[in-house]
Amino acid sequence: MQLHRKGHCDLIVLITVFTAGSLSAPVKVKLHDSATLSCSGRCSGLVRWTEFSDRTDVLAECDQTSCRSVKEGYHMIHDQYLKEDFSLIITDADFSKRGSYTSDCDGEDLCDVKLKIEPLNCTVQMEPGESLVLMVDVSDPVEVIYNSTVTVGPSSGQICTVGGRSLQCKPEYTQRASLTSALELRNMTPSDSGLYAVMDKRNEDVLHTYTVTVQVVQDSWIWKTTYEKGKSDGYQTGVRFGALAVGVAALFIMFGVFFLGVVAAPWVHPQMDSYVQMPRCNDSSYRSQCKEKERGQMII
Repeated sequence: MQLHRKGHCDLIVLITVFTAGSLSAPVKVKLHDSATLSCSGRCSGLVRWTEFSDRTDVLAECDQTSCRSVKEGYHMIHDQYLKEDFSLIITDADFSKRGSYTSDCDGEDLCDVKLKIEPLNCTVQMEPGESLVLMVDVSDPVEVIYNSTVTVGPSSGQICTVGGRSLQCKPEYTQRASLTSALELRNMTPSDSGLYAVMDKRNEDVLHTYTVTVQVVQDSWIWKTTYEKGKSDGYQTGVRFGALAVGVAALFIMFGVFFLGVVAAPWVHPQMDSYVQMPRCNDSSYRSQCKEKERGQMII
């Protein structure tokens, strides 16, 4: 299963904090990085953090003596508590951590915090016939919204909904869509180019967006730009000159071989013969012949 051929993705976690009715500056962290939900005030008693939807499910708490991480992945710092900083630290901010959080001091509300994770934005470039895989990272019901970027193409709007293991799609997508750990749209065509958004229906949060372009490689602007540039830069002329250079080099090599064989060989052969005969002089069978030859050379 192929997500996309070419593309890039950017993701940011956005935490919006409401403290005592005032809006704090958003805190941005990367997915799976730690996130701090800031909260400050006056409290000399027990400070607790819970999810807004379940006030009995304590995540972390602090009092004058110590702090306790009641649920894994959430904690407070006692030194900060003594300075009236009651921030909650989430060690791994992911999609499951989305939602509203609240803190209280001995039962009195201190801060309400809503945690949102900004969508993962992907730019996808693919060829006709390939499959587009849309990630579904939550157990909550989601819907896939499509906005066309081509003149002739499917109508924009909701194309599929996913609830648990159930998949419902518009008739024109039923035969092309399947659900495993993600939603796959098969046999993509140029008319399918556009923006796809995976949205959490319950929280109305966009989880992923995919900007999709479907076109054959030869029709892509990258291929056309490269071809035209190569043509204007004289690549074809360069190839012809390269072939000519190779031919000239081959002629020089052939001439060199001819020179060694015809001109240099008469001089090289006697020299080689003398070098071959020198080792033989060290042999007893040839020693007397060598001496006679040496005497003859001395007489001459």
